[in-house]
Amino acid sequence: MNKYILCAVLIGLYTAQLPVAGQWTGKKEKPTETKELQYGPITPAHRTDDAMERFRRYGLGQFIHWGLYAIPGNEWEGVSARGGAAASEWIRAWRGPTAPKDWIKTYDNLYKQFNPKDFDAKRWAKQAKAMGAKYVIFTTKHHDGFAMWPSKFTEYNISHTPYKKDIVKEVVDAYEAEGIDVFLYFSVLEWNNPNYMSGEPKTAEEKKRFAKFLAYTRNQLLELLENYPTIKGFWFDGTWDRSWIQAAEFTYNLEKELRSKHPGLIIGSRFRNDEYGKRHFDSNGQLLGDYEQGWERKLPAEYSWLDGNDWDAVMTIPPNGWGYMKDWSGLYTKDSYDLLDMLLHCVSMNGNFVLNFGPDAAGNMHPQEDKIAAEIGDWLTVNQEAVYDATHIDLPVSQYGYYTAKEEFLYLTVFNKPVNNRIRIAIQKNASAVPVSAALLIANTALPLTHSDIGLDRDKNTYYDIQLPATFSTDKPFVIKMKMGAPKAKADKLMDAKM
Repeated sequence: MNKYILCAVLIGLYTAQLPVAGQWTGKKEKPTETKELQYGPITPAHRTDDAMERFRRYGLGQFIHWGLYAIPGNEWEGVSARGGAAASEWIRAWRGPTAPKDWIKTYDNLYKQFNPKDFDAKRWAKQAKAMGAKYVIFTTKHHDGFAMWPSKFTEYNISHTPYKKDIVKEVVDAYEAEGIDVFLYFSVLEWNNPNYMSGEPKTAEEKKRFAKFLAYTRNQLLELLENYPTIKGFWFDGTWDRSWIQAAEFTYNLEKELRSKHPGLIIGSRFRNDEYGKRHFDSNGQLLGDYEQGWERKLPAEYSWLDGNDWDAVMTIPPNGWGYMKDWSGLYTKDSYDLLDMLLHCVSMNGNFVLNFGPDAAGNMHPQEDKIAAEIGDWLTVNQEAVYDATHIDLPVSQYGYYTAKEEFLYLTVFNKPVNNRIRIAIQKNASAVPVSAALLIANTALPLTHSDIGLDRDKNTYYDIQLPATFSTDKPFVIKMKMGAPKAKADKLMDAKM
């Protein structure tokens, strides 16, 4: 075979297996057998209380990864994650020939220099509000075990730093003052705790040590609820090790206790597993928690994959860059266009989109994060109607962008503007509501709308054409708002050729 033809065949075979960008998880298969479970879901599959209804309307959230790892900033002594170091918030786990001598000891003493003199939680909160965030997830404690609040259960906490003040309280107070709901990130996994272990405890001594760790974890979580009673929920991490998985009875009872202490508390699907070790979804395929928490740096390609569950997607700007990264050069960093596309993708499937920020050791956001926050905020100021309180609508997928709906209105957020300036809306022929008027959301500019029953063989859809002005030009996504009403006439039934 000609080498060029062979090359083309091999490339075709390879690319045919590649997923759509960012859509790495497929439809989850339901178990075929039902198991009796002691430690299955605690809350209903689809909560209807005020707290969950509010969660469903957020649309956009902010994640903040901040801790001692902001001091290295994804590198140490000139070696970054691209040169062998662990990723920013994982940098304490750095091992191997590139790791500095006595690295763990060095890292564990960074708290002695943590003094973010530029930190102003009110400034952060005002920026988040201007961006359009309706909730924030803040890291109280990451895998390094350092507590950003003055915990009574460990000396490795903010009160022993030069800064001393309770950062968690400052964040909670500032964000709530701006009307932004607060969720607290909490890592169960804790590297520097002598009682933590990744494997299942086997010996009597190991079981005794891990029992102490479980009690410590419970105490810290109850402490957070006591200290910050207005929070809306927890975002858990570090729950994948065998030690935590085998403690299904403990984690089940702990979830019940947390919920009893804080009615309406929202907990995602990462917190615990059933007695068979199934995480996120139990052995019968039921969601463990109030919303699906598995969409980390990925998005569902189809609405059906979600099976009606509430969900959010958490996303970084640099690839896998959660904590502060000093150097963004040489990396593809998502721009506001990318992120707005992901936001509308999520909202169109009844999900929330949560954008991560990694402040530096002084308490400043990265300049690019500032730029993106401002650009997203500017766009939402004009187009928020298509995002907040908007929901999924069952329409054929659009090649132009994403549909959302609210009351009698249909919104199409256009990311792919057609060269002929004609937007063609596909509506099922048996639909009881169709577009009856259209306008650009910008300045509410009315647009011509015509019914185009183009008569494709065996087509289940009919079409409505919206004509954009010939002079209309933009380098940003834009929204077409359509009022829906009863169709004036049914789609023509044309005679089909006999095949």
